[in-house]
Amino acid sequence: MAINLSEKKSNQDSVAASPLKPTKDKVGSRENKEKKPESGKSLLAKANNLLMIFSRVPLKEKLFFVQYLGIMLKSGISLAGGLKTLSAQSANKRFAKILREIGESVEKGVSFTESLKPHQKIFGELFISMIEAGEVSGKLEDVLVQLYIQLKKQHELVSKVKGAMTYPAVIIVAMGGIGTFMMVKIVPQMVGMLKDFNAELPLATRILIAISDGLVTNGLMAAGILVVFILIIIQVMRTYRGRYYWQAIVLYMPIISPIVKKVNLAKFSRTISTLLKTDIMIIKTFQITANVLGNLHYRKAVNEMSERIKKGSQINEVVSSYPKLFPPVVNQIISVGEETGELDNILTELADFYEGEVDKIMDNLPSIIEPLIILVLGGAVGVMAVAIIMPMYSLGSAI
Repeated sequence: MAINLSEKKSNQDSVAASPLKPTKDKVGSRENKEKKPESGKSLLAKANNLLMIFSRVPLKEKLFFVQYLGIMLKSGISLAGGLKTLSAQSANKRFAKILREIGESVEKGVSFTESLKPHQKIFGELFISMIEAGEVSGKLEDVLVQLYIQLKKQHELVSKVKGAMTYPAVIIVAMGGIGTFMMVKIVPQMVGMLKDFNAELPLATRILIAISDGLVTNGLMAAGILVVFILIIIQVMRTYRGRYYWQAIVLYMPIISPIVKKVNLAKFSRTISTLLKTDIMIIKTFQITANVLGNLHYRKAVNEMSERIKKGSQINEVVSSYPKLFPPVVNQIISVGEETGELDNILTELADFYEGEVDKIMDNLPSIIEPLIILVLGGAVGVMAVAIIMPMYSLGSAI
């Protein structure tokens, strides 16, 4: 009997223990299910981080940041607190993350300048150098005001140029689309009618037919060649030499050259005047200004100026060495500024003058380009019309 009781007890123990195993499996499966969403979230977070790396920070975001940071500092809010508040208000996720990282770094005791340096691609050398000058001199609030003016003028200049160039770009794209549609759809129908007469066609008509046939029969190849050609141009323009030679050509173009020169002169004057007001050394000022300028020829000239100033040359002397880039009026104004010790204020007035000139050109640009576009469009339509009407006229007279 003892044996039977022990067997029963062991059986009961095994039965009591058996439900525990499935329960453990269920718990384990539940844990696995809970882990899957976490892994999914981590993948989503990685994807978002990757997208943020490639997303750009608009200039208006930095403009908003500088303006409100200056207001917060004047009202007595700490730098770290202001950075954290602005990171929460920023609409751009990448910029919000950067501001949050800078705020955490400042909170740990790192200087504002050192906290900005890991993000130099976003803020630029001009921004960081001005902040550094403001921290060293104890005039960070005043520097933020100057920086706001600089960024605001830069934003207005870029917006004005982009807005003026949008109209001709849309017209050119529309012209290309309409021309392609006519060559692929309209011209072949007319050509079929002309070929039925078996008459000798004029040279202009034969050229038009050859282009139309080429686009219809080899349209994909033509599109591929066009795409490859555009990609090659983009790749060449990414190289220093390609941009250098292209920008040299741009400086001699009739309508575009005055715009490019005045935009670069406005940036040159505005940047130097802003940096001089923050007590940055003149050599460093010219080096930073060179990196701000978009045209490589102006950039090279200003870098060479900084080297000559380092050796003891006067600013007006080095500027006069580049008469094709800097007109005589710039040299005279700089000379007066050096003599009176008011170079920063005089350059501010010069920047206002060139920015006003750019505004006038941009306002009048559509009225300047419109006649040229009409002439080109009219010429293209006229050639196509003549190529189609001439054989019809000759056939009509023959009948």
